[in-house]
Amino acid sequence: MAKFLSQDWLDQARQLAEDQPAFDGATAKVQFVVSRGREGDIKFHELLENGKLLDARLGELPDADLTLTLPYADAAAVQRGELDPSVAFMQGRLKVAGDTGKLIDLLPLTRSPEYARLQDRVREITEFE
Repeated sequence: MAKFLSQDWLDQARQLAEDQPAFDGATAKVQFVVSRGREGDIKFHELLENGKLLDARLGELPDADLTLTLPYADAAAVQRGELDPSVAFMQGRLKVAGDTGKLIDLLPLTRSPEYARLQDRVREITEFE
């Protein structure tokens, strides 16, 4: 088990994602900002190339293609499978800044059965506060 949003959690998630199939066009540098956590705002980023998660680290990525911002409670609900990110966006709980075209390129990946299975596996190793 790894604490949600810790570097250990990101490392384990990246390892679980190693067997994910390539997904042409799903390439982006994504900055995440999770606000209002117990320890304040948490920033991390992911580098995706054709659907493959190349890197996931805590901290800021100055040249991110897009930034996704949401409160900790909603980020945890998304990770638990209790809140669809699209619903969070439509309700104004998930904010998107930057190249929205990149976000659109990632949507088919996030709707794939392989991605759903990966999220289930990540959920199994996640320890929430």
